[in-house]
Amino acid sequence: MRAIWTGSIAFGLVNVPVKAYGATEDHDIDLHQVHGKDGGRIRYERRCEVCGKKIAYKDLDKAYEDGERTIVLTDEDMDALPAEKSREIEVVQFVPASQVDPLMLEKSYYLQADSKSPKAYELLRRTLQDTEKLAVVRFALRQKTRLGIVRVRSKVMVLQAVMWSDELRDAEAVAAEKSPRISEQELKMSAALVDQYSSDFTPDEFQDDYQVQLQALIEAKIEQGEDLDTEATFGSQDQGSESGEVIDLMEALKRSIDGRNAKSPPKAAKDGKASAAKKSAAKKPAKKTAAAKKPATKKAAAKEASSSPHKKKASGSGKKSA
Repeated sequence: MRAIWTGSIAFGLVNVPVKAYGATEDHDIDLHQVHGKDGGRIRYERRCEVCGKKIAYKDLDKAYEDGERTIVLTDEDMDALPAEKSREIEVVQFVPASQVDPLMLEKSYYLQADSKSPKAYELLRRTLQDTEKLAVVRFALRQKTRLGIVRVRSKVMVLQAVMWSDELRDAEAVAAEKSPRISEQELKMSAALVDQYSSDFTPDEFQDDYQVQLQALIEAKIEQGEDLDTEATFGSQDQGSESGEVIDLMEALKRSIDGRNAKSPPKAAKDGKASAAKKSAAKKPAKKTAAAKKPATKKAAAKEASSSPHKKKASGSGKKSA
């Protein structure tokens, strides 16, 4: 991996040199646009609407329109901003993780110690880990001053950009004007359904189905060309009901719970059953040993024959299960 930023964390009078690396990557299959008729690649040109000339990327500048005129901002102008020159991640607060709204979180970067003596890095990492707090920081990256948090993931620190408060839209703007009435029974059944779906989060068990299907489509197209039958490849796709409205909420909840019960139990339950099966299997040899007794004497056999038919049936059943 190549570092995208080099600087330091200012922790009081302590300076922690670090390198930043992108913590995530896009797994989407790369596609480009072509002319459907002949497959020719579509290219975008940077052409000036005043002189009509095609402009090279190195000759592009930024500009601001104030309604009457265009104010051009060159690269030299942008680089002159003090915040852009800063190579420091300034710690301004330490806060509980619960106080940071996940809606505000943006891209993450791994921070690696950039020093021959990483003691200061390890000290801050251990402090964050032991206190279970996040460091609220300010930093500049790619011509933007940003707010962020530094937290611990495994044995490294992670810098995560955070949106400014005025960038968040008010949730009340999309909230319902009047909340519908929810009965206690509906809440109880809904909670029961949630309980059935509850488990530990295991991200490795999920995959991007769209990308998997896209890869399958590409491979099928390579093999079969324009004769590809998508229905044969993917099967007929049921689009479902046009309306997402639930007619009977209680009935939908009940059917959901029943449907979940009919499915295979969660992994934990399976492990429990497997454990119980092992215990049961461990007991079987003892039963077998008990059954392997010497045949009954004639006197005992006669006594057994004189017992009731019901008792005979029960005895026979016991032999079968043994």
